[in-house]
Order: sequence, then structure tokens, then C-alpha cells
Amino acid sequence: MNFKHTTKVLTLALLASSQLVQAKKTSKKLQPNIVVFMVDDMGWQDTSLPFWNKETYLNKQFHTPNMEKLASEGMMFTQAYACAICSPTRVSLMTGMNAARHRVTNWTLYKDKMNQGSPKGLKIPEWNYNGVGVDQAVSHTAYTPQPLPKVLQDNGYYTIHCGKAHFGAIGTPTEDPRSLGFDVNIAGHAAGGPASYLGSDNFAKPQKKNSIWNIPGLEEFHGKDIFLTEALTQKALQVVTDSVPSQKPFFLYMAHYAVHSPIMGDDRFVQKYIDQGLSPIEAKYASMVEGMDKSLGDIMYYLKKNNLEKNTVILFMSDNGGLSALARGGLAHTHNYPLSSGKGSIREGGIREPMIVKWPQVVKPNTKCDDYVIIEDFFPTILEIAQVKELPNKHQPIDGKSFTPLLEGQKNINNKRPIFWHSPNFWGPSGPGISFYSAIREGDWKLIYYHTNQKFELFNIKEDIGEHYNLACQQKDRTKQLAKKLSDYLREVKAQLPIIAKTGEKVPLPDEIEIIEEP
Repeated sequence: MNFKHTTKVLTLALLASSQLVQAKKTSKKLQPNIVVFMVDDMGWQDTSLPFWNKETYLNKQFHTPNMEKLASEGMMFTQAYACAICSPTRVSLMTGMNAARHRVTNWTLYKDKMNQGSPKGLKIPEWNYNGVGVDQAVSHTAYTPQPLPKVLQDNGYYTIHCGKAHFGAIGTPTEDPRSLGFDVNIAGHAAGGPASYLGSDNFAKPQKKNSIWNIPGLEEFHGKDIFLTEALTQKALQVVTDSVPSQKPFFLYMAHYAVHSPIMGDDRFVQKYIDQGLSPIEAKYASMVEGMDKSLGDIMYYLKKNNLEKNTVILFMSDNGGLSALARGGLAHTHNYPLSSGKGSIREGGIREPMIVKWPQVVKPNTKCDDYVIIEDFFPTILEIAQVKELPNKHQPIDGKSFTPLLEGQKNINNKRPIFWHSPNFWGPSGPGISFYSAIREGDWKLIYYHTNQKFELFNIKEDIGEHYNLACQQKDRTKQLAKKLSDYLREVKAQLPIIAKTGEKVPLPDEIEIIEEP
């Protein structure tokens, strides 16, 4: 028996019990522990838990019993949205701002470099390619004086970052998550993916000791037969246990590198998917999904075993959609059916995510919410859960809206407000809706405006979840109405637009374009 570990666990349990007793004595509501479980590149359908109104062949392809368990104990969100790629989503989570406002509209890595490919006849505007910033002296950053972990830290939380950071470029302060207010950083740095998921590789590229993709700070697992997802989970729970002496509630940002490329089989699970008849790449991907799901289950088991379950909120989310078949030249590990396209795209496959929230005594178990929410909503929601009354700097813009009323059981309170996306950037592979767009969703209607050709797509998402039927010309009045609301918002937040290479002029705003029927 590991006496030291057992003593820590017992201390943790006693602390939780004493906190509950003290809360009853003072009649003050106890601040809950908060776990944000963020998955990377996980599609809406990459789970055995159906987020649609019916089960699909993709749900049958995966095995995620712990997501199913979390949903049975909490609330599934069937229309949860993020940005189409990782850095914009993560900056919105940290700041509460929409990407159009914070201008981190593509992935970040190198300081003062755009990390861009060919811009399809457009010149890319000066976006915030250095990421989120806490120092106004660093140019091209989305400056925020009050990032989410710092606010929680200032309000009594012990803040833990574990896994993928991808907040700031190499050489900027926010390359290290601790600059944002995390007390502890486990394995987070500037890069957005791992060199290897294998401990036997030291989570690094063979023969490249200094690769920027090598995962830092997990030396204790080097040379061992362990998958990165498991190593991060073990390390995170160890840090939670070690935080007992602080006598503080904890905020754990469990940000897995999984299921981002490189697609590498998790030996604990991969064989059963091969036996199931999946292609090699699909089997490897499914094993990574199951490894992620095991991590979720391990955290849930830890909380229950240590008497922390009843006072811990878990929010499960993905940062963008799964990489689609078109984006990989037809060699896909995820297909996103029934959604259109995938990562990098403004179509539903790129932005609609699996989301679950468990909040004991508040969220009714085994419930669903069909109201839509978007990633910047997490910022005010988490602060409300943490009982933070207001931000000291009241001038910091917050675009997100708290969804705690939805968690408390209210319905149809969000589905009329407009939500927005904006990416004046080139991301990468071709496919429907990828790169250079602005978009609005209001009610059942979603309008996409493409910067490359100044064309519109209008979809009724409720009736056409696969976005097969463009109604922009058939519904000209609705298209104009949504184009005006989208344009007004872009003007309000001073959103940047690309330059048309041939003319040197900015791409016009949506309400400056005449809607012309295609021949």
C-alpha cells in the first residue's frame, strides 16, 4: 500500500467533509470545485452518446461509456457551438469575447508570424497572431486584464492547467499558462498538438529533441508504456490531491491533446476496433476517443471516492469539430454525419460540439437542452457558478451570456439571440465553408457570408441540419435582415476584413452586397 498516497486521499476526504460542515454553520453557499474537460478536434458524433435526435452509424462505431454516464447525471446540450479551429475557441473561453472582437482568428504558434497559407486572392488583415495577452506592450495580442483563471484565482480558487494550452505564441508571456492565472501548469505550452502520444517516445519526435511539438514537463513518464492521455490524467489527479493543504476549491482545466493529430493507436483499446472492422486510421482514432473517455471516467471516480462529487461541477466540451474527409483528401478518421464539413469550416461540422454539464443539486439528471450556446458563454457561466459577483475591471468587454438559467431548467431563452462567427483568415485544406467567412445564427436560421466571392448561404438548421439547401435567394428578405444584423455587429466590434488582392479594397460588409440569384 502507498501510505503517502492513502494519507493524502484521506486528508482530501476529511477536508471536503469539514468544508461542508463549515458551510452549514455559516449558512453560506460553498464555492464548488469546477472541472472544464476540453477535448481537441472531437466531432459532434464521435461518441456512443447521440447528440442528434437519433442514433447513427457513427455512434455505434465509438465506445464512450463515461460520456454516457456524465449525461445520465447531468444535461446534454444538443446545439453547443465553438469556433472552427482551436486557438480562437480557447481565447474566447479565457476572455469571454467573441473571435470577431478578440481577433485571434486563426491558430497561433510563432511570435509575430501569421502562420498562413495561400489566401485565395485575398490579403489577410493584421489579426492577433500572438494570441491572448496580459501585457499591453506585446503587439498583436488579445489583451485581457482579467482572464478566466486569474479571476477565479483572485476569488479563492486553486487553479490547475493540464494538457494543451495554445494560448500565446512562443516567446510571449502567455506561452506559459501560469501568466493567465493558473497556479500550476502541467504540459501546456505554445504548440497546438503533440509530437507523439507515446511515453516510449518521451512524447517527442524521435531524433528531434528540440522540436516545438515535444510535450514539456512529463519526464516522470518518459520511456514508459503509457499513452499521453493517461499520463495527463494521472498527473492532474496527483496535483488535485497535493492541493489539499491550500483548503481552497479547485478549478481544473483538463485540456487534453487528444484527439488531435497525429492519429496514434492507444494500445489499451485499439484492437477491438480493428476486430470491429474499422479501417486502421479509424480504429486508431476510436481508441483515442475511448482513452479520452476513460480519463473522464477516472476523474469522475476520483471525485466520488474522495467525497468531492456533490460539490464539483463538470463541463465537457470540444474546441472545434472533427477533421472531415474532404480536408484529408478522403482519408478520414471522422465523418461528422449528419453535419456538413468539419474542422476549419463554418458549416455545422466545424463548429457544433458535444457538450455536457453536471452540477449536482442544480442540473436535473438525464436532461437535454436544445437552446444554443457558444464558447464565450462559458466565461460568465463559470464565474456565476464560482459566485463571482462582478469583474473588478468593468470595462473589459464580455460577449458571452451566462447559461446558468438553462442549467436550472429554463427553456427557450437563448434561441432568439444572435450569435456570431468571423474568420478573415486562410486555415488550410479545401472543403465546404472552410476559410474566409462571417456568419450569424438567429433562431433556426444561419447566414454565412464568404469573403472570397461575397456570396451568401442561408440555411434553416432545424429543418436542414446537413445544410444541403441554400435558401439565400429564395428568402431574400430574411437574408438581407440577417446580413444587416451581422454587419452591425462586425462594425460594433471593429472586426477586421481581408483585402481583395486585385483591387486593394477591403471586402465589403454583408449589408453592402446585392443578393444576386445564381444562374
